Amino acid sequence: MKEDLEKRIHTLGEWLYGSRYLVVFTGAGISTGSGLPDFRGPDGLWTRRDKGLPPKPMTRSWDSVEPNSGHMAIADLQKMGKLNFLISQNVDNLHLKSGINPDLLAELHGNMTKLRCTRCGNKVDRSDARTTCGCGGKLVSSVVDFGEPLPERDLRLSFEHSRKSDLFIVVGSSLVVTPAADMPLEALRSGAKLVIINQGETPFDHRAHLRFNEMIGDVLPRAVKGLKRLMGLFE
Repeated sequence: MKEDLEKRIHTLGEWLYGSRYLVVFTGAGISTGSGLPDFRGPDGLWTRRDKGLPPKPMTRSWDSVEPNSGHMAIADLQKMGKLNFLISQNVDNLHLKSGINPDLLAELHGNMTKLRCTRCGNKVDRSDARTTCGCGGKLVSSVVDFGEPLPERDLRLSFEHSRKSDLFIVVGSSLVVTPAADMPLEALRSGAKLVIINQGETPFDHRAHLRFNEMIGDVLPRAVKGLKRLMGLFE
């Protein structure tokens, strides 16, 4: 089994090297290594809810949580010029904390550290303690509640970049929440290779060209390290 994992990681490194348009899609599973709960994992928020159990208590405050090796591997892809776009379902701000360029990031469900203008859609830091945007619009939480529409810019860019991708990597998402889960389908329709790194089944498993059930921290950093070797970059 270990040899099979090494072979798959090597393949992913080669695909990263050969990719001309890489799009990464992340869900709550990438942040479990930072101490945050996921949704549909064995102890996830929705799994526990369906069992009639309360959420597990947080061991630390949200603002003290730091990016883990999975987040940093994606940030490394950006530094190497290999990341074309990052789509995230997470509101935890860890991608921005890791150094991801905001222009390369779509946060489909908002960001708990940001406020959004109801008039122009501009985002500002919650820590600024402002209630009104420069345009005069009202500033509200950018986090999208159930039933609310996703932010138009982020959704549009996500679909556009998914269609352009030749390699689409899903990291830590069960791919059951739409329209976010429609992004891999757009990529597949455009001929992209689909890679899924997730502990737990997804509706796209039978269509994935490469599938990892292992922990993200055991896969993505090592694949990026292999990419660095192929690019002649040595730490």
